[in-house]
Parts: sequence; C-alpha cells; structure tokens
Amino acid sequence: MNLRATFLISLTILFLASLPALVIADEGMWTFDNLPRDALKSKYSFTPDKDWVDHAMRAAVNLGGCSASMISPEGLVLTNHHCVAGCLQQISSAKKNYLQDGFLARKHEDELQCPATEVSRLEQITDKTQEMNSATKGLTGEAYKNAQNAMSAKLAADCVGDKKDTVRCSVVTLYQGGQYHLYRYHRFSDVRLVWAPEDAAPNFGGDPDNFNFPRFGLDASMLRAYENGKPAAVKDYFPFSASGPKADELVFTAGNPGRTNRLLTISQLETLRDVRLISTMRRGYELRGVLTEYRKLGPEQARVAYNDLYFLENGLKVASGELIALQSPELMTRKRSDEASLKKFVNANPKLKAEVGDAWGAIEKAQAVYRDIASEYDAVEGGRAFNSRYFSLARALVRGADERVKANGDRLPEFTSARLPLTERQVFSPAPIYPEFEKLKLEFSLTKLRETLGTDDPFVVQILGKESPAQVAQRLVDNTKLGDPALRKALWQGERAAIDKSDDAFLKLVRDIDVRARALRKRYENEVSAVEQKSAELIARARFAQLGPKVYPDATGTLRLSFGAVQGWTERGKPVIPFTDFAGAFNRNTGAEPYALPASWIASKDKMNLAQNYNFVSSNDIIGGNSGSPMINRNAEIVGLAFDGNVHSHGGSFWFDPVMNRTIGVTSGGIQEALKNIYGATELLAEIKGK
Repeated sequence: MNLRATFLISLTILFLASLPALVIADEGMWTFDNLPRDALKSKYSFTPDKDWVDHAMRAAVNLGGCSASMISPEGLVLTNHHCVAGCLQQISSAKKNYLQDGFLARKHEDELQCPATEVSRLEQITDKTQEMNSATKGLTGEAYKNAQNAMSAKLAADCVGDKKDTVRCSVVTLYQGGQYHLYRYHRFSDVRLVWAPEDAAPNFGGDPDNFNFPRFGLDASMLRAYENGKPAAVKDYFPFSASGPKADELVFTAGNPGRTNRLLTISQLETLRDVRLISTMRRGYELRGVLTEYRKLGPEQARVAYNDLYFLENGLKVASGELIALQSPELMTRKRSDEASLKKFVNANPKLKAEVGDAWGAIEKAQAVYRDIASEYDAVEGGRAFNSRYFSLARALVRGADERVKANGDRLPEFTSARLPLTERQVFSPAPIYPEFEKLKLEFSLTKLRETLGTDDPFVVQILGKESPAQVAQRLVDNTKLGDPALRKALWQGERAAIDKSDDAFLKLVRDIDVRARALRKRYENEVSAVEQKSAELIARARFAQLGPKVYPDATGTLRLSFGAVQGWTERGKPVIPFTDFAGAFNRNTGAEPYALPASWIASKDKMNLAQNYNFVSSNDIIGGNSGSPMINRNAEIVGLAFDGNVHSHGGSFWFDPVMNRTIGVTSGGIQEALKNIYGATELLAEIKGK
C-alpha cells in the first residue's frame, strides 16, 4: 500500500468521525495561556496548574527554527543534533570536521561558541488584540498594512525598552488575525557547544529512514547558554526522568512548531497546492541533484554542502506529503464543507454578516493577484534568483542603511528597533562563507531565473546581459569582500555613505535591483497579504462566534504545548510497536552508509545495555520547528526528545490524524546510555542528574 492510499484510508476514518471525537483526540498545538484543561482532565485525568504551566513555559526555549529546553541550573540546553549542525559546520574546517567526528567538552572552558546561535526564553504573554484592531480599524490595503506594522513596531519597542541586549519582543498573530499577543523573551546571545555525537549516529538510516519508523537515531546534542561570560543561572529547567517513557503514558511536547495552515480558506489552499508547492518542489529536486554531485567531489565539499542538502531533502519530503494531502478529494471536500458551514452560520446572523461581508471572496481575489506576480516576486524580492549568503548580507546592509534613518514605525519590520539586534547578529556573524560553494548555488539560481521569467524578460536581461549564469556568478563572487565580518561591520556602521561608496559587486547588485524589489514587495503586501490578513480577521471573528474561544490557533513558530500518549499504530494490517532499542541499531548496521554506526559505537558495544529503549513514538501533534522539543511527563521530567514525525504527519499542516500521525523521539534513557557507555560523558551525566 503506497503513501497516498494509506493517507486516504486514514483521512476517510477522520472524515467520518463526529466532532466530539475530534475534540477528544490528541489534537492541537496550544498556546500556554489557553490550554485544553477539560480535555486533559477527561482523557488523562491530569490538569496542569499555573505553576506547572509557567515552569514548562520558561524551561522550554527557542533556537530560531528549532526548539530546545533548559536541563540544568547552569544553562545546559538539550536539542537535536540537526539543530546544531549549522554551528558544527561553522566551527569546523578542512582540518577538523566536528560534524563527522563529534564533540565533547568536559569543562566549561572547553565549550566552543556557536557564531550565529541564540537561545530565547518566553517569559510573558500579553493580549494586544484591542490595540492592534484599534490601529487598523476601518483601514484597507496599504493604509491597513502600514498601521499594522507601525503598531507592532511600537508595542515591541516599548516592550524591549532599553534592554535590547537581553530582551526580545514580538507581536504574534493568532487565529489568522483573530487575536494579537505580545511575546516577551529573555535573550541568551552567547551560546556554546557542549556535546554532539558523530553525524553517523543521529543520521543512521539517512534519507531512507527519514520520516519513517522504526528508527535508530541519536538525534541529540547539548549547548550551554552564557551570560556575562559565565554559564547562565536558570531557575526553570527540566530534570531527566529516571524511568523514561512508558507505553500509554501521557507526554507533552513544548516547542515552536513552524507554521500550519489548518485555518486557511479554500482559495488559499488551492494556491498553495497549485502554485507554491509545485514551484518549490520542481526547483528543490533539481537543486538536490546539484548539491549531491557537489558533495561527491571530496570530503571538504561534502562538509560544506552538508547543511544545505540535509534541510533541502527534509523539506522536499514534507512538501511532497503536503501536496499529496492537498490533492486528496477527501481532504478538500472536508475543507469545503467546513467553509460552507461557517458561511451559512454567518449568513444566518444579519449583524455578523454585515461585519464579515464577503471576506472569502476578497481572499480569493488576492490569490489571483499573487498568481500573477508569484514568479517575479519570488525571484526578485523573495531572493530565489540570488541563492547566496553574499546576496542576503548585501541586502541587509543596503536596506539597513535605508531603513534605520526612518522613524521606527515606518521601517520594514525586519529593521525595527526590536528586531535590529537579531539582524545585526546575522550581519556580523563570523561564520565562514565558501566562495566556490556560493558560485555553485548562485549559478543554479540564475539559471532558474532565466528559465522561469524567460530570456527576453527585462529583469533577466538586466542581470545577465550577454553573460551566462556561470559567468555572472563567478564575476559577482570574485568581486566581493563581504565574506569579511569586519568589513560588514564597518559598512553597517558607516551607514548609507559607506554603502554608496563601496564598489563591492553584491552591494552594487542589490542597489541596482532594490527599486524593483521594493515595488514588488509593496504590491504583494498591499494587494495580497494585507487583504488576506484583514479578511482573515473577519473570518476569525465568525469562527469564534460559531465555535467559541476554546479552539487552538494555527502554529506560528512560537511556543506551543501539545499532548499525547506513547503508542504505536497499525500499518498495512500490522502493529507498529512504540519502542526500538540499541540492539535493533546494531542489527541494522551494515557498515556502509547510511547504515554505518560510528566506530565509537562498535568499540563500545560490549559495554552497552542493548535492551535499553532507544527511539519511540507518541500521538503528539507536531510539525516542523518542533525539532528539539522536550517530551515531558506530568511531573515535568524529560522522558524524550522529539526529532521527527512519521510519514503520515506530512499532512499535519492541514489536519491532524489521530489514527496514524506520530511524533518520533529519542528516549531519555537512550540519551543517558549513549553518554555513559559510548562517550564517557560522566560530567554531563552528573549535571543532568543534579549531582
């Protein structure tokens, strides 16, 4: 039975289920200020009190694209290996490959700083819906977008105050605009690597096992947050469970799921299916071939391209699963039924109908605009035509110089005062850039630019002229010095005068195209995103009126809590048990990639408890961004570390399937077994055990 057939069977089961059954399911990525206490009490006889919730919120942290957690009072942070792969790559060199060899610091002074990593701890959530709605009341299009940006910037700036070095604030849009919350974070900008296994351990099974189970991966690593040059002193952290996860046990994941689309309208889902996903996949599969061949050129090329290829392959599997979901008539039938039900509810209430109007129709018209500009917008403003770190840095420098002289509320959101510290951190990062690899990526993206827009398109002619993509890529990379962090800092501090004076090839490129790029951005924001957001606010009010406030919002890359039980599922008529063990890993070992265990594992086999539970699955509702989420029990103890979902979770962007969707994690016992008997990390073991 193929993936599509399995998906359709499980979807049919869900489609036939009644609404009360959905409420009981382990569904939802819940904000910490709106947890489903009644559902937890009914199904699991557990009601988290305020102290439990506050503690869990502060012990779980954000890595920016990944999740993590504090696990000791000295700022020790637990996350996935693939979440620190960027750091490992940045601190490695041709002489020392930490990705391949792993790393262990036995003393604080041996811990290595990650150049671009930051840890953020959520400390306060404040409802700002009234302020945001008042600022945009009666406005549409550009006026609406400008007012929204200005109020967001003001709220965030007031929240940060004069503590930009340690505080980060952002306005979070929930329920597609139904609510706006202000999130206040504590920033740890000094983050150091403590432990990471060899890459062969977390990636055992490679792409064949990706999103599959049984799994045998040690996708775990540890960092440490520092403040004032010393390990950060934290009050809230998760201790490790002594027993680890048990079958049917209640577990929570506290993490930062990226983005779900469960509340999108039919027209938005159709655009995602017919335009966005198709474009992403076509491009991604070609780029995967380019990167794969580059990695075959030698060990250094393999190291340099590792991170790009890993996340590309991961993303392609997700996109493929999402496309299968959206191509399912059953799913779209259910979505149309839900939308029709809400419209009927609105039409039956004259006052609500007058307020909501034809919000769905407005969004549909916005989709037509997007389809018209998508190719050029993605290439120019989206940066798809210029796949290079040099270009990203050049744009940040040029736009930073333009935006910082404006009033805070008039700036592009990424340059408002509350977000400048993160932008500056990215611009000043000492992470190395590899010119030959940049040429490869840039040549590919310029080739796709010509294919997408056409040889005679004015923008293509402007960029390529009489040169080939390879010639342009070589000319640009050979004539830039933006790989030097000190130069970038000088340009940033020199503001517009320094930018205009520079003859750097990438700065010149950005200056030449920025008027066109900004025009495309303005049209997209005014005619697409502003319309979507304004209309989504109205639809959200209708949804609240129909269903009440006890529903969960779409994921937004911010902290959420999901719950479930440790349990397997039935696949093709056969039960999938929820645990694997170390013996299974050795049984799968062939000595050849991707089923080759590291030499340290082979040498340690006789010392290990091969019956120790290693990987496991639970019915928690997660999505990308939850990587590194702590999996905790009702005592707020770590029983596992989430690192993946199964293949059936790919449709999780649009719905939750309680029958088949599963979260995959490493058990707390498996992590401790590896630390003790493979890596001899006695100091770390003592720290996480509180000794």
